[in-house]
Formats: sequence, C-alpha cells, structure tokens
Amino acid sequence: MSAVESALPTALRALPVPTLTAVAPPLPLVRELTDARVSPRSTPTLERRLLWERRYVRRLRFTDAAIVLLATALTPVFQLLLVAPGVLIGDPWIVARIPALTAIVWLFVLAAFHTRDREITGSGATEYKRVAHASGLTFGILAIAFVVFQLQGIRAQLIFAAPIGLLALLIGRWSWRRWLHRQRRFGHYASRTLVVGSRDDVEYVIRTLQRDGQLGYLVVGATISGSAERSITVDDMSYDAVGNLDDVARTANELGADSIIIASRPDADPEYIRRLSWELEGAASELILSSRLADVAGPRISLRPVDGLPLIHVKIPRFEGGRLALKRTMDVAAAAVALTLFAPIALIIGIAILLEDGGPVFFSQSRVGRDGREFRILKFRSMRTDAEQRLTALLEANEGAGPLFKMKDDPRVTRVGRILRKFSLDEVPQFWNVLIGDMSIVGPRPPLPREVRAYDGTVSRRLYIKPGITGLWQVSGRSDLSWEESVRLDLRYVENWSVMNDLMIMFRTAHVMVHPNGAY
Repeated sequence: MSAVESALPTALRALPVPTLTAVAPPLPLVRELTDARVSPRSTPTLERRLLWERRYVRRLRFTDAAIVLLATALTPVFQLLLVAPGVLIGDPWIVARIPALTAIVWLFVLAAFHTRDREITGSGATEYKRVAHASGLTFGILAIAFVVFQLQGIRAQLIFAAPIGLLALLIGRWSWRRWLHRQRRFGHYASRTLVVGSRDDVEYVIRTLQRDGQLGYLVVGATISGSAERSITVDDMSYDAVGNLDDVARTANELGADSIIIASRPDADPEYIRRLSWELEGAASELILSSRLADVAGPRISLRPVDGLPLIHVKIPRFEGGRLALKRTMDVAAAAVALTLFAPIALIIGIAILLEDGGPVFFSQSRVGRDGREFRILKFRSMRTDAEQRLTALLEANEGAGPLFKMKDDPRVTRVGRILRKFSLDEVPQFWNVLIGDMSIVGPRPPLPREVRAYDGTVSRRLYIKPGITGLWQVSGRSDLSWEESVRLDLRYVENWSVMNDLMIMFRTAHVMVHPNGAY
C-alpha cells in the first residue's frame, strides 16, 4: 500500500475507483459521432463521371493550345508572305517574343473565362460566347499594353492571329461538340440521371431531354411521388419507376446515377431540397432543379443571393433599342452578301422554272410581319400557276400542324419546285425582303394572314419581332414538328434572341440545307 493510500480513512479506501470504461460512451455512439465528422468521400459512380469530364476537358485544352500556338507562331510568316518583309520593324528582341507573349495571355484568358467548364460545353451558345469574349479581351489587353509602353509588333497579331485564331477556336469547339454528340448516341460521355417529381413534371423533363439526345443526360430511372407504378412511358420509351421521395439518395446509388433532376418537390416539405443535397454529398455530381419557366425564359434567369436569401431574377424581355439596331446591321450585311453570291444560281433557277411551264419565275404572297404589318414576300415559284385555286380541294388532305397547310406529296408542286423546296432554294429571294426591312435573316416563320387570324394571345407574341428566312423552327424539324412545338420554339427565340444564337442558327441552317429534314 502506498503512503497516500495509508493516509486515507478506511471508509474512503473501500469506495470503488471509477474506471475509464465506466464514464466512456457506448461504442456505437462513438462510431456515430466519428462518422458525423468525416467528410463525404467520392463513390465509384461520381468518380466515373469526373473521369470522363476530365478527359473531355483535356481534349479541349490540348486543341485550344495547339490552335493558339499555331495562329500566333505563323503570324510572322503570313506577314512576310502577304505584306512585305520591311513591315517587321522595331526591337528584334521584342518582335521575336510577341507570338509567345500573345499565346501565353490568350491561353490564360481562355482559362480565366472558364471556357471549358462542364456546364457550358456540349450544348448552347455560352461556350462560343465565352471563347469569343476571351479572345477579344486578350487582344484588347495586348493592344493597350503595347500603346502604354510604346512597343511595336502587335499589329500583325491583331490582323492575322486574332481573326484566324478565333475562327479556328470556334471550329475546334464545334468539332469536339459534334464528336461528343456522336458519343452520347451510345450513352457515353453523358450523365446518368434520375428524375424525381410528380408524374406530369417527370414526363415533361424526360420528353425534353430525349427530344434532343445531345444534351448530355441519360435518364436511367424516375421516382414518381404518390404513385405505385413500376414504369413510366414517354413517347414510346419506357423508364423504370423506382423508390420514393424519402430514399432518392439510395435509389440514385442503386441505379448508378450521378445527376438527380428534381422536376417537382413536396409542397409540404420546404427543407426537402437541402436535406437531399446533404444526402447526396460524395455520391452525385449534380442536383438540378427543373422549372417550366426556364423553357422560354431560360437565358433571362439568374440567381442572386441577398443576405442569404436566394432570389431568382427573371429579366423582362425588350423589343427595341441598340440590340435590334445591331441585328438590323447584321441583316443588311448578310443579305447584301447573299444576294451577290446567289446571283449566278438564281439565274439558273429562273431559267429552269421558265422551261418547265413558262410561268412567272417569282411568287409573291401577302405575309404578316412585325406588329401585324402585312408585306409581300418573294419566293422562287415552286408550284403550278393555279396553286391557290386548287387549295380548297386539298384542305381535307392537310398534313400540317395547327393552322399550317402542308402536304408531303402536294400535287401542286412542280418538278423543279420539289428540288428547290428540298434544299430551301425557293427562299433565296427573301434576302431582298431582308434588305428592304420587311424580314430578318433569323426569326419566327412568316405567317399567312389567315393563320394570324387563328392565333390566340400567346401565339401572337411571334409578331413582336420581324419574321426570318430561317429560325429555330426551320433547323429543328420544320414541317415534322407539331404545332405546339413550333410555337414553343418561336416564342423561345422571340424572347431570348442574341447575336451569337443567330450566328449558330445560320450555321445550322447551312447544315440543314445539305441534309434536309422535314422540308416539303
């Protein structure tokens, strides 16, 4: 016995000495507290998603670097060949290093503008906008720097590298996007997606995603609230209906889904989204909230947290001002160029029309333009001269959607007219309508007066801007689309048009002319 113990009273020595195990919490509680403090780790599903994203970004990064380096390095060669050797003036040490400096700044700004973010690559115009803005800022910075420091040699980069490099960058991004779309047809490079919500909202989301299989979301299942159905069918395609709203995280894990789209949430559970996001940490890459408002107003929606309160802002569209002036300037320039380039082809088309039946070359018809103003549209005549008189007898055979009249095998169409319609060459004279201000290059389809009389208040919004020779309707299926789908596409364009979107539609129009779909 120690001296301390011998000094204690006998009664105190008899008391039991508490041990560590007597005051420690039970082992399961220790494990629970430990698990709560460990940050979530990535699951194999999430790692698979991140792997293909990194692979695609590496491809874009390598292509961008190769294009920028070539464009800047070859600029002195272009300058010597196309201008004159004597133009290369200034400090040789500086001039020799201008291509390297330009390339470094260009690649840095491309990265700073997040031009390779997964959210913008693969679809939409944002990727192209960021590449264009980053390239413009690059040469703006360099030009200012050379002026401030009184340096020479940047002029050649501005003249040659800027336009050639930007064009090559856009073509490179477009080429990789085409490759990505081909891969997604086989389910590669796409997010395995679980759609959650009420039946109507789930069907709406799935139908939108499968309408264009290039959006990058591969639906692997659906969780339908308040339904015991085992499957859901959307446009002849069946999807498994699994789980319920309380075990979405577990269902996503079982299906190997790395993205969850909430088509609608329980109204009685305002904390549902936040709780689900916590459950998905480490197991999924995206939790996406779907809203039908975004179908038309998508580009005008922004999220702005105000003192912790997330507010969704919807910018009200405007149909006047500087943007329309810019659109008009682009229309005049494009129409003038198109009329000049198509002049020889127009002469051949006119001769072919005359030789077939001797009738007039052009067809003029009343159409309704912006603000309900009527104008005379010009086309190459593709029908017989008595086409309007024979229309009444063919109304019962109408295959068009809504108030449109369309027939795949319209007996009024001439042999030359079928060729013109197939490749949209009958619409070439409409560039004259663009030049004089009746139409735009890109816009809604120009309707007939009888069609406008059948419009309701919603469809009449198509008349807020000038009709176009081409548009979303023309490059998305044309006459094969339903009336509702045609209206949806036109309204989306009317409220959200931009110069970059117009350029993309023009580019897609060229592809549609070579590979016609729905043209009759």
